[in-house]
Amino acid sequence: MSTHSINVDERLRDYMLDVSLREHPVMRALRDETADHAHAGMQISPEQGQFMQMLVRMLGAKTCIEVGTFTGYSALAVALALPDGGRLVACDISEEFTKIGKPFWEKAGVADKIDLRIAPATESLDAMIAAGETGSYDFAFIDADKPGYPDYFERCLKLLRPGGVIAVDNIFMGGSAADPETESANAQAMRKFNAALKDDTRVEISLIPIGDGLTLARKV
Repeated sequence: MSTHSINVDERLRDYMLDVSLREHPVMRALRDETADHAHAGMQISPEQGQFMQMLVRMLGAKTCIEVGTFTGYSALAVALALPDGGRLVACDISEEFTKIGKPFWEKAGVADKIDLRIAPATESLDAMIAAGETGSYDFAFIDADKPGYPDYFERCLKLLRPGGVIAVDNIFMGGSAADPETESANAQAMRKFNAALKDDTRVEISLIPIGDGLTLARKV
């Protein structure tokens, strides 16, 4: 029993991974490939990837959205959890970053499940709404520029079916979201987003202290 979440230091995290992580070998290979990237910190942790896979399976998800793909680790995680015929629309603006993941998607046998769209995410999401896809998606993951979160969230919420879930990453913003003295654009954007989401009655929410903080928002 505990009245609060335990602080996970490096020793405890190593133990957690040792006793619980079941990472697909291609996911591990892509994670290793990304480790030396100049922006390696943008990749989600393996425990978060595994958590998202379980979430996708528990939802019985067949159609998913990702806003912010980077080198493709999270997309690979979700695609591996999707059933045959499942589809992930992955939105990103960088061909340079996303091309790193493509060979790994192929190697894992899930490239046909990932519909990568290189364009501003709002444009891709608006096109999906205009195509009549409102209410037809099961799961969405938002992990992109923080000032853009409200726009991405609104569009994903439209595209989700009732009972669908949006997972929003970097809620803690490295701890700066909880520090009022930190006035960076990202910290301020995340504080504003978090405050608005807490009062949003269109969703049920739960903030999971995994990675850099992951809020799950279930569409009611």
